[in-house]
Amino acid sequence: MVKENEVPGRLEWRVNMPNGSSRILAPESRETCSRLQSLVMGIVLNIKGFLDKAWNLAVNEPKKVVHCLKVGLALSLVSVFYYMRPLYDGVGGNAMWAVMTVVVVFEYTVGSTLYKCVNRAIGTCLAGSLGIGVHWVASQAGDKFEPVILQVSVFLLAAAATFSRFIPTIKARFDYGAMIFILTFSLVSVSGYRVDKLVELAHERVSTIAIGASICIFITMILCPVWAGTELHHLISNNLEKLADSLEGYAAENFSVDGSKNVHEKDSSKRLQGYKCVLNSKAAEESMANFARWEPAHGKFNFRHPWKQYLKIGASMRSCAYCIETLHGGINSNTETPEFLKKPLNDVCMRLGTSSSKVLKEMSSMIKTMKKSTKLDILVDEMNSSVEGLQNSLKIFPSYQHIPTPDPATEETPNGTEEPSLKPTALSLMEIVQMATLTSLLVEIASRIEGIVEEVKELASQAEFRDESSKKSKQTQTEINGNDGNEHEVTVKTLQQV
Repeated sequence: MVKENEVPGRLEWRVNMPNGSSRILAPESRETCSRLQSLVMGIVLNIKGFLDKAWNLAVNEPKKVVHCLKVGLALSLVSVFYYMRPLYDGVGGNAMWAVMTVVVVFEYTVGSTLYKCVNRAIGTCLAGSLGIGVHWVASQAGDKFEPVILQVSVFLLAAAATFSRFIPTIKARFDYGAMIFILTFSLVSVSGYRVDKLVELAHERVSTIAIGASICIFITMILCPVWAGTELHHLISNNLEKLADSLEGYAAENFSVDGSKNVHEKDSSKRLQGYKCVLNSKAAEESMANFARWEPAHGKFNFRHPWKQYLKIGASMRSCAYCIETLHGGINSNTETPEFLKKPLNDVCMRLGTSSSKVLKEMSSMIKTMKKSTKLDILVDEMNSSVEGLQNSLKIFPSYQHIPTPDPATEETPNGTEEPSLKPTALSLMEIVQMATLTSLLVEIASRIEGIVEEVKELASQAEFRDESSKKSKQTQTEINGNDGNEHEVTVKTLQQV
C-alpha cells in the first residue's frame, strides 16, 4: 500500500512493506539529471570535436581523401568478379581472395603498393611451387610417411623464412614477402593433404591474387598517383626550411635588441618548434626511401635516383636539430644570461644566426628546384666569416663588466640628485657558463651545417642537378648569336642595295 504524505517543503511517498515496516521513496534528485545532461553534452562535444578534426584533415590534405576514394573504387571493381556469375565461375569461386588482396596491398603511395604487390606475388608463387613439390614428394612416400614429411617441411621452411625476416637486407625489402611465403606454404601444405586437385586450387588462388594486385597497381598509378619519392623530396626540402626558421627564430629571441625583439614575439614560438619535425621524421624518411626504390621513373626522378642520399641529409639535419633543441632548452632555463653580458655579442651572434639560416634556406631551394646554386658557396663563406667574428669577439671579451651599482659615497649632481657610481662587478660563474654555452652551440651549429652542405652537394652530383650558370651562359650565347644573325642580315641587305 502506497501512501502520500505531504511534508512541509517537499513531497514524499511511503511504501508499507509486508513485514510491517515502511520505506520512503524520494524523487529523483536534480544532481542525477544534471550529471546525465553533462554526460550527454560531453559525448556530443567529443563527436563534434572529432568531426572538426576530420574535416580539417580532409581540407589540409586532400590527397588522403582521394586515396580513400581510390580504395573504394578498387574494391568495387574487384567485387564484380564475385557478383557476376560468368566471372565468378571463371575464377573457380575463389574471388574472395582478390578482395582480400585489394584490402591488404592497397597503400597510400605508389611505391608502398608496388612493394606489397611484388612481395605478395613472389611469396605466393614461390610458396605455392614449393608446396606442390613437397606434396608430390610426400604422396610418393606413401600414406604412412606423407603427414610426417609435410609436417617436417612446414617446420623447417617456416622457421627458415621467419629467421630471414631478422636479416636487415631482407627485412628492408622482402619482409612482407617472407610473411606471405609462410602463410601460403602452410595453407598449401596442410590443405593439400585433404584436397585432391591441389594444382588447380593453387592456380585459381594465384589468378585471383594477380587480378587484385593488377587492379591496385593500375588505379594507384593512373588516378592521382602519390609517389613516395616525391613525398620524400618535399619532406627533406621542407625540413631544411623549418630548421632555418627555428635557428632564425632563436637568434631573434635571444640576440635581437629590445626594439626589434617584439617584432618576432608572435611567431617566435611557432618557428622555434620547427626543429621537432626534423627530429621526428627519421621513421618517415626511411620508409619513404625504401618505397621509392620500388617506383618507376616519374617526373624529375630517374629509375636509379639516389634515394639513400636523402637519408644522409636527414641524419645531418637531425644532428643540427639536436643542437637547436639544446639552445631551446637554454631559452627556458632558470639561469638567464644578463642583458649587459649579451649586449657586446648581440651583433655577431645575430649575424651568425642569420647567415646560417640563409645557408639552410638556400639548400632547401636548391633541393626543391633541383638546380645547383651559385650563391651557396658565397653564403657558406659568409657564415664562416661570422663564426670567425664571434670567436674574435670572445677573445677580447672582458672578464668583468662595469654596471651601475649603488655606492654609499655618492656625489651630488648640479641638480641636487644623486647618481650611482660605476664600479667594476665580477661576473658569476653561472652567467659565464651560460653565455659560453650559447655561443659555443652557435659555432657548433655552423659546423654541422657545413656537413649538411657537403651531403646536399653530393646529392646534386649524383642526381645530376641542372647548373644555373651553364643555363645562363647558354641563354647569353643564344642572345649573342641572335644579335650576330641580325647584324649579318642587315649587312647582306645593304650589300644587295649597293
